[in-house]
Amino acid sequence: MSRAITHLLIGGLIIMTTAATANERELTIVNPRTLYDPSPNGYSTAVITPRGARLAYISGQGGQDSTGALSPDFAVQVTRAYANLRAALDGIGAKPDQVAKLTVFVVDHDMSKLEVLTRNVKEMFGETLPAQTLVPVPKLAIDPMLFEVEAVVVLD
Repeated sequence: MSRAITHLLIGGLIIMTTAATANERELTIVNPRTLYDPSPNGYSTAVITPRGARLAYISGQGGQDSTGALSPDFAVQVTRAYANLRAALDGIGAKPDQVAKLTVFVVDHDMSKLEVLTRNVKEMFGETLPAQTLVPVPKLAIDPMLFEVEAVVVLD
C-alpha cells in the first residue's frame, strides 16, 4: 500500500497530498509556510480528511505489554504504546497512513523526552505525519504509566 507524496505550494501553504489507491481515502497534510515546519519533530500542522469519510477513534494506548505489565523506563513505554497503537489499527483494518490526528499524554514532560517521542512517531508514520498534540500531565490512569497515545483514523 504505497502512496505517492506530492508537495504543492498554494497561497503560502505547503500542502502535501498522498495519492490513494482505489480502496483508500486520501488525507491532505497542510504545513503553512508562514508557520514553523513541524515535520522534523514528527507531526503536521493540519490534516484534512476526505468528504464523507468514516472516522474511528482509538482509545489511549499505554506502554503495557500483553500481561498489563509496565516498564519503569519512559522509552520502553513509548515504543510499546506505539506497538499497541499499531495492533489497534490492525484490529480495525487500518494502516498508519490513515491516522489523521494523535494526542499524546506525557507524565512530567521535559525537553529530554522529545527525541524518544519524535523517533517513535517517525518510525511508525514515515513522511505521512498526522496532526499531533502533546499534553503534559502530572499522572495518568495507572501510577507507573508514563505515556499514552490516542488516535483519530480515517477509514475507507
